[in-house]
Amino acid sequence: MGKSLVLAEKPSVGKELARVLGCRQGGDGCMMGDQYIVTWSLGHLVTLADPEIYGKEYKTWSFETLPMLPSKMQLVVIKETSRQFGVVAGLLKRSDVTEVIIATDAGREGELVARWILIKAGCKLPAKRLWISSQTDRAVRDGFKNLKSAADYYNLYQSAEARAEADWLVGLNVTRALTCKHNASLSAGRVQTPTLAMIVARELEIKNFIPKDYYTIKAQMSGFTATWVAANGQSRLFDRADAEAVLQRISGKPGVVSEIRKQYKHKPPPAAYDLTELQRDANRKYAYSAKETLSIMQSLYERHKLLTYPRTDSRYITDDIVPTLPERLRSVSIGPYKELATSIFKTRPLSTKYIVDSSKVSDHHAIIPTEESADLTFLTPEERNIYDLVVRRFLAVLMPAFEYEETKLTVTIGKERFAARGKVILAPGWKAAYGQDIIESEDESEEEDSDVKEQSLPKMQQGSKVEVKSSAIVAGKTKPPARYNEATLLTAMENPGGKEMSPDIRAILKTTSGLGTPATRADIIEKLFSSFCIERNGKQIMPTSKGMQLVGLAPEDLRSAELTAKWEQELALISKGQVLKNDFIKKMRDYASNLVSAVAASEAKYTHDNVTREKCPDCGKFLLDVAGKKGKMLVCPDRECGYRKSLAVLTNARCPNCHKKMEMRGEGDKRLFVCICGYREKLSDFEKRRSESGASKRDTENYLRSQSKQDNDTRNSAMASQLAKWLEQQK
Repeated sequence: MGKSLVLAEKPSVGKELARVLGCRQGGDGCMMGDQYIVTWSLGHLVTLADPEIYGKEYKTWSFETLPMLPSKMQLVVIKETSRQFGVVAGLLKRSDVTEVIIATDAGREGELVARWILIKAGCKLPAKRLWISSQTDRAVRDGFKNLKSAADYYNLYQSAEARAEADWLVGLNVTRALTCKHNASLSAGRVQTPTLAMIVARELEIKNFIPKDYYTIKAQMSGFTATWVAANGQSRLFDRADAEAVLQRISGKPGVVSEIRKQYKHKPPPAAYDLTELQRDANRKYAYSAKETLSIMQSLYERHKLLTYPRTDSRYITDDIVPTLPERLRSVSIGPYKELATSIFKTRPLSTKYIVDSSKVSDHHAIIPTEESADLTFLTPEERNIYDLVVRRFLAVLMPAFEYEETKLTVTIGKERFAARGKVILAPGWKAAYGQDIIESEDESEEEDSDVKEQSLPKMQQGSKVEVKSSAIVAGKTKPPARYNEATLLTAMENPGGKEMSPDIRAILKTTSGLGTPATRADIIEKLFSSFCIERNGKQIMPTSKGMQLVGLAPEDLRSAELTAKWEQELALISKGQVLKNDFIKKMRDYASNLVSAVAASEAKYTHDNVTREKCPDCGKFLLDVAGKKGKMLVCPDRECGYRKSLAVLTNARCPNCHKKMEMRGEGDKRLFVCICGYREKLSDFEKRRSESGASKRDTENYLRSQSKQDNDTRNSAMASQLAKWLEQQK
């Protein structure tokens, strides 16, 4: 009897599948059993060929060779992982292997990983597809009992390949055109460029913002404060004389409660997490980057098997998951969640419209706990934090609405109206899942900006008089829009747009995933950091001079989210078999040609405004002073050179004065730690202080070695390496 070759995406997943399937015999890059052989890729083993594969003329970056439009795109084995490709290809040729089971991640990119490997290996075997949303033993066994035909997912593969080829044609042509035109390391793409354009547009809004003085009038009553409001409901006056006049008109007069409005309100529980929403909350609460959150989620999904598939854009579950909810609830009936989970299990219906809606689920349902019971002691602090977010959201969505009574009070002083508002909680509902630790949403943040603040109000009756103890003018200034942080940038990428965007395009964006996908947005943000187009200022994200100029140099329609909206709409139609991949690619070839022509015709100039007087030791050009994600460094402007030198690295060492992270500056024995509060400490003093606190010298050496490794990793990510990995980062 022949054997089935199971192809997983990662070694960790492959070995877990092998364990469940009873494959206990270890092999070279595989695990073997009586019925199955399980092997794995290391992410992509095969990718689209670099331009130079299509001709020697493409080895040199030159405008004369653009646009690059290969008649047929070629696949190549990735050099760094070629050994594992050889293992997989060899297993596919074994005489006792009679079928392939694709068990890569169940999504568009996972399909591409497997199909490209099979094509490059020349595989002609019949293929089946494992499609599961969690890695628990039960989910794996059920999945293997219900394998699908690989043919059912062929259109999904066509969609994935169309995306990859289009990104190659557009991204590499525009990147080469910009780089050759301006003799600088400039890259562009259909996702990274509009993302950068949003950051730049926000920065320009802030820089062009002119603050205005405004005035509000506050009246202190017995037990509460009221705010003056005009007939149109506005509370701000922009002329101090008008505010002074209001103050004069109410001087010495008592207040009368002219209106009391009490209204019952309820707020339904929030939907379960998709990846983007989880990344937002993790950034707000723990300052984790989007990439860090995804990495932690992958560990909780693959290694610990506690959470379902992370790379999802759905916030609901399907009807077939409902019967598993009791067991999932029992799995989280531990530690801090036990009392709440038990209460829900006894008193609540588990299937509600707030969590079950098959029409709103795409490839994968929302992120929820699996049926595996957790031992929290085996989780790292970071894993524990993300697990806590998901479990509390899962419990919250199963709970009743938050109920409260809102009181709006109007006090008339003379002929002027003053407003106050308060809230009485009737039933905490789903908010009990969080206690006092509710993560503030963007909507709630906006409410906090209101001039009429929520407060506790005393019991009063309409028509009763109140004493006005004092009244005063409070001056303020209008504020510019806030800079993006990772949480708000993820929101903007998910829902891009602008006042100038047409209703049709806005409608398309609502049905697609916006800029990028939940799984790729983190990489796009990281790429903008690594290419020095954006930098951090605390939690804020700011464009660099390079980023600001790059947006101006890029072709106009490449800066807009409309391009991605149209692409994603067509890719969705390809995945449904309603549009042919070749028709889409033909349009992309024409589009790439037009973009190259637009760059060539542009009269815009690029200026390095961060040039130092220090020369590159490799090529002699003057180095650029840039702020990398890990600290400051000197970078050679020559893309083929790629030399980088660290000036200051942001470390995990905390300042003994203000407890902020310190930078390490200098080289060798002259290294020292510097904090923004002004604290400075030599490396030798740092080692002494650590040893006195109980840390050994070896601990210090290991710590410094890790920092050095970070520095080296940064140096190795030169432009040549970035462009080699460009396609991977654009997914």
